[in-house]
Amino acid sequence: MAFTGVAEKNIVFTDGDLIKYNLQPSQFLSGFLMELLEREDSARSVVYAFPHLTIQEFVAALAQFLTVDRGDITTLLIEAHGNSGGRFEVFLSFVAGLSSPRTAWILEEFLGKFPHQTICRVIDWVKGEVKRRARNTKSEADKRSFLNTMHYLFESQNPALAQQTLGSVETLSFSGLGLTPIDCAVLSHAIRLCDTIKHLNLGSCRIQCEGLQRLGPVLHKCQDLGLEYVGLTDSGAEDLASALSTKPSLTELYLSGNKLGDSGVKLVSAALRNPDCKIQTLELGSVGLTDSGAEDLASALSTNPSLTELNLTDNSLTDRCVPALRRLILTLPSLMWIMLGENKFSPTGEKELRSLQEPRPGLTVFV
Repeated sequence: MAFTGVAEKNIVFTDGDLIKYNLQPSQFLSGFLMELLEREDSARSVVYAFPHLTIQEFVAALAQFLTVDRGDITTLLIEAHGNSGGRFEVFLSFVAGLSSPRTAWILEEFLGKFPHQTICRVIDWVKGEVKRRARNTKSEADKRSFLNTMHYLFESQNPALAQQTLGSVETLSFSGLGLTPIDCAVLSHAIRLCDTIKHLNLGSCRIQCEGLQRLGPVLHKCQDLGLEYVGLTDSGAEDLASALSTKPSLTELYLSGNKLGDSGVKLVSAALRNPDCKIQTLELGSVGLTDSGAEDLASALSTNPSLTELNLTDNSLTDRCVPALRRLILTLPSLMWIMLGENKFSPTGEKELRSLQEPRPGLTVFV
């Protein structure tokens, strides 16, 4: 009955529904169902509902998981996951969670032995879905489906399964997909188990500071980190700087479009001062940077021999920071291009910056 309700978006049940499923109201009112009085015109009738939709979804998952003679549960999982309306997402998370040995150990005391065949089929389905979805994340719908399967993987609490499915993944891209703090916690769990993760693209995912905090403990594993337009402020920069300092393996960092300000950029700059820092590409366009922040940044980057690309477009830079930028450009022979457009340089300042290309073949300065 609970599953049919989830499938049909029904949360209110009648005496007729209980009779259909051979249920007696008195058996369930105390723990699972609430009795509600419904009025229609002058008539009154009693209807029933679960205390919360989440409880209904859990009961639905439990019923399907424990019903051995209902056929292959894999078919049900495939059909439910293929539903574009998203109504089965929580249900599927519960099914995946029931395959966890720890969950089974707790519930078997009350419900009896969980069907081993069902557990194996659920695990195989999760494994197959994660592998399949990981290969196709082009559209927003594809990314959402992949993220959902990662939620199932998280609920399964099966490290061996996670290693088998994500152990060799090099790229995770969810750009443009709005992510909640819970999504970020699930991603953090997945990345922690990825042995080969190199590229993480969360551009325009709106994770904000809370989401970054959930991801902080694993960001040091990435070489390429895309965090453009995700809603970070200077407080989020502190978590990011802490992650960058843990193990400086990052080579590309994209932070454009976040309201970091000078204080936030200064925190990132401090992390980039690490002598082991290998940053090659740094994008800080439209982050609210002023001359003071640019001077701190130039000082930090001047000790980094690997920097090749720097983007500081659409900030509030003036001629005051030109000497600092000049020293940076002349100090780093590895720097190939620096973008400084849409700032507040005077024609004289722009001319001086462009002139730095002359003694440096291969360098391009965009002003």
